[in-house]
Amino acid sequence: MDKAEVHPPKFSKGKLERVKKRITKLRKEIHRHRYLYHVLDTQEISDAALDSLKHELFELEQQYPDLITIDSPTQRVGGTPLDKFKKVHHPEPILSIEDVFSFEELQEWEKYMRDYVKKSEARPPTSRFDYFCERKVDGMDIVLTYKKGILATAATRGNGLVGEDVTQNIKTIEAIPLHLERDIDVVVQGEIFMRKYDFERLNQKQKKEGKHIFSNPRNVVAGSIRQLDPKITASRPLDCYVFEIITDIGQRSHQQVHDILKQLGFKTDTQTRYCGNVDEVEAYYKKWQNKRAQAPFNYDGVVIVVNNIEQEKQLGAVGKSPRWMRAYKFPAQQATTIVKDITIQVGRTGALTPVAKLKPVTIMGTVVSRATLHNEDEIKRLDVRIGDTVIIEKAGDVIPDVVQALKELRDGSQKVFVMPKKCPVCHGQVRRKSSEAAHYCLNKKCFAIEHRSLTHFVSKGGFDIEGVGKKIVEQLIHGGLIKDASDVFTLKIGDLEPLERFGEKSADNIITAIENSKTITLSRFLYALGIRHVGEETAIVLARHFKTLDNLGKADLETLNNMYDIGPVMAKSIYDWFGDKNNIKLLQKLQKYGIRIQEQKSTRSDLVGGGLDGKTFVLTGALERMSRAQIKERIRARGGRVSESVSSSTDFVVAGQDPGSKYNKAKRLKVRVIREKDFLNMIK
Repeated sequence: MDKAEVHPPKFSKGKLERVKKRITKLRKEIHRHRYLYHVLDTQEISDAALDSLKHELFELEQQYPDLITIDSPTQRVGGTPLDKFKKVHHPEPILSIEDVFSFEELQEWEKYMRDYVKKSEARPPTSRFDYFCERKVDGMDIVLTYKKGILATAATRGNGLVGEDVTQNIKTIEAIPLHLERDIDVVVQGEIFMRKYDFERLNQKQKKEGKHIFSNPRNVVAGSIRQLDPKITASRPLDCYVFEIITDIGQRSHQQVHDILKQLGFKTDTQTRYCGNVDEVEAYYKKWQNKRAQAPFNYDGVVIVVNNIEQEKQLGAVGKSPRWMRAYKFPAQQATTIVKDITIQVGRTGALTPVAKLKPVTIMGTVVSRATLHNEDEIKRLDVRIGDTVIIEKAGDVIPDVVQALKELRDGSQKVFVMPKKCPVCHGQVRRKSSEAAHYCLNKKCFAIEHRSLTHFVSKGGFDIEGVGKKIVEQLIHGGLIKDASDVFTLKIGDLEPLERFGEKSADNIITAIENSKTITLSRFLYALGIRHVGEETAIVLARHFKTLDNLGKADLETLNNMYDIGPVMAKSIYDWFGDKNNIKLLQKLQKYGIRIQEQKSTRSDLVGGGLDGKTFVLTGALERMSRAQIKERIRARGGRVSESVSSSTDFVVAGQDPGSKYNKAKRLKVRVIREKDFLNMIK
């Protein structure tokens, strides 16, 4: 509505004063809840209640447009599209950071600073350095200027001296305060980013609407901030961490900078750390390198700054980079290489998975020579061909993915891959199920299926037979010693001694381990059977419900379908497995060879206040006092369920440090989020 067209009702002066007071109180309360949510990571009222307060404020401001202020919460989304961005001169140069890639380079940097201090005429108080570390968020730099505590301008980094005025767009980001907790003039620097979960949801929406699919969160951020229409920016879930105060307001250390930023109302990274020396810096680096794949947003290293600001001033800058700061980068998560061939791997369910054999390349510190292509549809989507130059990406310890084929580098020698009509292992028939993307080998006696199934059977989650891994299983199959899972329990020392790398002692150890594994819980037994769609959690649900294997074997399809946490596809898979004559024979042989399945005990807790019967929990983030396995065990022991995904039926999300997308989804669905200490109090 145009400001000039609005005429406020002619109320009495007393009425107008009451409206002013109401507007002031609403703004203050909305701002307080923004601070609680984004800075203190807590929530006093529901999102719906907060939306109601915002709506009331909006309605009052529509009636009284003269009372609208630039820092009002209603001004986050608004403003007409711009023709172009204005230029903004930064009050201080926004410097770039030099990189280091190893602990040796980190030590060399410290030595470089010490040498510089010794040569300097104006020496700092000491040449001993301590440091402040934080994760290097993969986003876009932003410079925020506040006048008397109110956001005046927001500018991109630009060339470090001059950026673009993107104030209208920045106002749409809830994490950035429009009004600070103190009425001061200050300039700060931050990083705008997008969380992985929000990025995935945005791309799903783009795909559904037939629009462009974004390649990574950083590109979305850069494109969103430089939109001339702020409503487009507002439609994208952007976040922001502020990490630096450019204005001198009395800060003496970088650690103090973060304390002041929080007091002013800015959102900062909660996983920063003061480090007394470079050894502590290295420990911080390794910690967050290991947690990188599970983190809710992308970061490509850690930023290390000299903590003492007086020392920072003395060290100064060289060129466009400060001497007192370095970015300690993680090994590359992406690399380019050549697809030498595409082969097929057959899994325990018979699924055929295409795997790219690569020209070896180092990524994240390890040499990679293969990457998964998932299925035929994925190969077609990427248009990957044998001989292509591709970009591969590795997350954590999982097998890398091919994320893009560089088609411009093709020379005509590349070959299109076609899924085989016969299994490459047993030459049996291959068929693609109409409801799935995967192809399957139809020969249940296929060596690959047997090998994978037996390896799964003896694995830690199943019978947990110590010393028997996939290589031993392969030897046993090739030697004709085992054909199905029950044959494992017929082995004798004399069967193993002739095998390569086996002696009397190692053979005796394995036979002892096999004997010790014969007593097993029902849930682990069900998991070991490898029933399609039945993982560890489902096995526990089935064991709790049916108590014995005999009860489960007699269950009809309707009973399985009516169970909580068992969908129709899973129910049919379980029902069909227990109806298969070969599987019935397997169970009979296992019983004959002495397998003792423990009846599932009642999980109702005898502890006062400890019963979690029927409650569903989801775990997210890094837990400190207990491992995830221990917490899951405690939940199950008290009658609760553990799920890997958050839904409206989830009762509690237990959040550790740096919780991920599950935490954000819980907030949106208004699922109760508790911390680890709250959970421990709950089960006392």
